[in-house]
Amino acid sequence: MQGTHTNGDRSTVGRLAAIGAVFCWSSGNVVVAQVDMGGLAIAFWRLALGALVYGIGLHLAGRRITWSQVRLAFPVSVVFALELGVFFASLHHTSVANATTIGSLQTIVLMVVASRRFGERIGAWLVGVALVAIGGVAVVMFGGGGDAGLHLRGDLMALGAMVLFSAYFVLAKDIRARIDTFTLQTLTMSIGAVVLLPMAAFDAGRMLPGWPSGSQWAWLCLLLAVPGTGHFLMNWAHLHVSLSLAGLLTLAIPALSAFGAWLALDQGLAPVQVAGMTVVVVSLVFVVRRDARLHATPDET
Repeated sequence: MQGTHTNGDRSTVGRLAAIGAVFCWSSGNVVVAQVDMGGLAIAFWRLALGALVYGIGLHLAGRRITWSQVRLAFPVSVVFALELGVFFASLHHTSVANATTIGSLQTIVLMVVASRRFGERIGAWLVGVALVAIGGVAVVMFGGGGDAGLHLRGDLMALGAMVLFSAYFVLAKDIRARIDTFTLQTLTMSIGAVVLLPMAAFDAGRMLPGWPSGSQWAWLCLLLAVPGTGHFLMNWAHLHVSLSLAGLLTLAIPALSAFGAWLALDQGLAPVQVAGMTVVVVSLVFVVRRDARLHATPDET
């Protein structure tokens, strides 16, 4: 009985952690808009800073990284770094609306993988809700007008980034039972920074991306504290929530980012975009509530 209650409690905390991750990532998108640096340079310095901070924390805790942990985390770290690089590069060749909407297709990819690799039951209702939410994302991103035309090169890069981010989710979930969250976070940032360095250097046209200024370091610290914590929360949650639920929750990121930009950056929101946000949020609330009911423990057990 006690084990059942514990599993239910962890499922609840897992859902809260996954939701927290989505809010952190959404806020991070607003923060990035404030940093006066190239996208690849931001990604590299954020990972490098994270490697330093988490590495020091791991050392002060008296823990050491083993080669077996490095081998375990290496594929996750490489895929994560490549996803960051490809996605930021895609934004130079297509619109943010196109890139974000293409990225939302990750939910469908993760549903297929969740069903085949992890044996999760994906019913027609869940697919239907996902399609409705994706439609809401498209309304949010395109409802404000602006440049949202076809940019084949950038759109293909955004598609590649979506596949890489899906792979990152799957690989992280696959190894979470064999490595703790803090060690995984440390290795992901450390290895990822090394992988991303050549891309950032090439983009900057020099051996090392330009050294950030004092104000840029402040923004980078905020990026590490907010979206960086989002990755920590989601990696912890992978042990306690389904892959399909985690994937669905990421659909809230474009809507929450647009709302955050309206609050913090004074960017306009058209009524149709607000309607799209409502569709996304209501759809995801429905999914989370249903997931909670499925994992609820009756009082009499």
